[in-house]
Amino acid sequence: MQRYEMKLVVLGAGWLGSALIEKATQINWRVQGTSRSPNPSDAIIRQFTLQEDELIHSVDLKGAYWVCAIPPRARHADSNYLETLSSALRLSDELACKGFLLCSSTGVYSEQDGTYTENGELDNETTRKKILLEAEQRVLDAKGKVLRLAGLVGPNREPGQFVAGKTLKSSSAAVVNMVHQVDVIAAIETLILNWAEADAIYNICYPNHPTRQDYYQQRCAKLGTQPPSFASDIVSARVIDGSAIEALGFSYQAEI
Repeated sequence: MQRYEMKLVVLGAGWLGSALIEKATQINWRVQGTSRSPNPSDAIIRQFTLQEDELIHSVDLKGAYWVCAIPPRARHADSNYLETLSSALRLSDELACKGFLLCSSTGVYSEQDGTYTENGELDNETTRKKILLEAEQRVLDAKGKVLRLAGLVGPNREPGQFVAGKTLKSSSAAVVNMVHQVDVIAAIETLILNWAEADAIYNICYPNHPTRQDYYQQRCAKLGTQPPSFASDIVSARVIDGSAIEALGFSYQAEI
């Protein structure tokens, strides 16, 4: 009989969640991922959705760690993102969850220049930021933990493609805060394996912060696409410090 050292439930089998499920399966973790739609032919992907405030699900993995990889995008402002999260927290408790981890965003920090650690000044000026912070608080109140992710890059998220030829509202001289999918997944694994001694909140951001112009020109040159133009050339340095998690033995490997 197959024995599993670790168990994991991944809420949201999207771009990040699917990659996390794949990695966890490779290292012999027992995994269940979730989707809004049922798929009886897939033993790993289980239904998890709210329908008229009722939770419909087939998640039954007991004694697992939970990772919420549902992206807290602006489109969730008028949806049931927070209600879905609360339902997940209740179900995870019923299934004797060992720890609940929320993938949040470094967008919760102030937009002012400065270097932002996990104790940096927060910003709730927009609906999206309010939702992010409320989601974090619900998880923290449930004794869970939070990863605040910088801008995500990786397979099918190549900056040289999605900015090619565009006019960006940002400044060419502002610095970027990015992280590769590979490092996010490694950070999640590190946090789960060091759950007891880990802090409640960590930033995940690659330590190099080139200007937007330098970064996007380099990425576009790599693909042979047209670099973007910018609305201004105002020098700006809003830097996310993602070094705290290195105290758990984690190190950034994948260049942005």
